[in-house]
Parts: sequence; structure tokens; C-alpha cells
Amino acid sequence: MRLLRALGAAVSVVLALLALSVLGGCATPTGAGRDAAALPRTERERDDLIKAAQQVLVERCLAGRGLSSKGAVGERRADGTDDADRRLQGALFGRGRTELSVTLATGYTVKAHTDGCLAAAQRELYGDERRWFRAEVVVNNLRAEAGLRLKDDPDHRAAHGRWVHCVTPDHGPGPERPDPAVAARCDRESGLGEVRARLEPALLDQVRAERRDQLTTYRQLRTRALHRAADLYAERTVPENREKGSSPS
Repeated sequence: MRLLRALGAAVSVVLALLALSVLGGCATPTGAGRDAAALPRTERERDDLIKAAQQVLVERCLAGRGLSSKGAVGERRADGTDDADRRLQGALFGRGRTELSVTLATGYTVKAHTDGCLAAAQRELYGDERRWFRAEVVVNNLRAEAGLRLKDDPDHRAAHGRWVHCVTPDHGPGPERPDPAVAARCDRESGLGEVRARLEPALLDQVRAERRDQLTTYRQLRTRALHRAADLYAERTVPENREKGSSPS
């Protein structure tokens, strides 16, 4: 499974990501524990830190179940199924009925389990898995929701009709994937590009305003995860510094 292979490949770079993501500073031990760990400066580094911390937590969880994403191997059944891979998939993503479900304005329904190691890692980072799942799914699909509204706009429908006519060969059906140069030319000639550029930002702002509660939840829980991820980094590096006889900066 492609995702399982990706998880396995990520293990070898987890510690490197953690180190690179907190170049902004170090945690300092105190008598009552540690000061707040320094946070990365850029959003990309913060995303990398959260992802790396999640992978560390997933590996801990898998290890507790006698598994690892580095490369589970098992005996092949007569039907060619690898039992170890099946166990790994179940341990990562959960089994049975999905406990979490969100139906989006676009009509799609996203579901997830709560008993897998990915879910356990998210609970550790975000605190409330159910709230995070709903907020993340909604926020990640804001642009798609705005795109759905764009298609319903009369100006966009008219421009799209002209675009379809433009890319359609004479006396032939419209191509599923028109030549990029033709599509770009028709964007200009039909006015579709101009209509899209004019409407998309306003529609996205409208959707964000309507989903502001979920956006607020998303930001709050992501901030919690970021601090927890930085703490995990500090927990892993402070003992290493002590073993080397140096004091953390």
C-alpha cells in the first residue's frame, strides 16, 4: 500500500525533521520542568514539526502493539495476502465501523476510525480527536466549497459555456482534456479566466466567514499540537544533551 510505504520511509527522517524544525531555539530545563520549547519560525517548518511528532507517536503506538511501519513482514496466505501488512494497516488506521464522519457541503462524506495509531497520535497532539477531525476536514475543503458555489454563479456558467464551445472541435464532442495551449487561449477568449479571478476570492472569503467557528477550532487545536510537538522534541533532545555532558541552550 502506497501510504504504508510512505510511512515507512518517513521513519528514517523523523529525527532530522524534528531538529530542523526547531532551529529557532532550544528548551531550557528548570526545577519545575522545562520552559516552553521554542517554536519554528515559518509555517512550513511548523507543519514539518507537527508531522514529524505525529510520526514519532505513531511509531511508539505501533511498537506497543509489536509492529513497525519500517517494514512489516509476514507469512503469505494462499490468496496472496500478507497477514503482517493487514495487521499493520489495521493498527495504523483502525478496524471495523468508522466512528467519525463529516458530510461536506460538496456532498462528500469523510470517515475515520478512532482505534488506530494515527488516531492515538492525533489525540496526543490535538487533545480532542473528534473536534480536530471535523475542523480539519472542513477547513481542508473550504476551497472546494467555494469552487462549488463558483460553478453555480450565472456569470461563471455563461463564461464556461463559451469556453466549452471554444475548446470543442467543429462537429465533434468536447475533449475531456483539451490541449493546455488551447485551454489557456480559450480562458482568455471566453472570459472564464477573468470571471474566475474576480469571483473566487470573494466566494472563498464568504465560505471562510460562514465556517469561522471551524476555522477558530482548527487554529486553536493546531497551536496546541505545535506546542506539544515542540515539547516532544525537547523531551527527546534534553536527555541526549545530558548524556553528552552539555547543557541545553
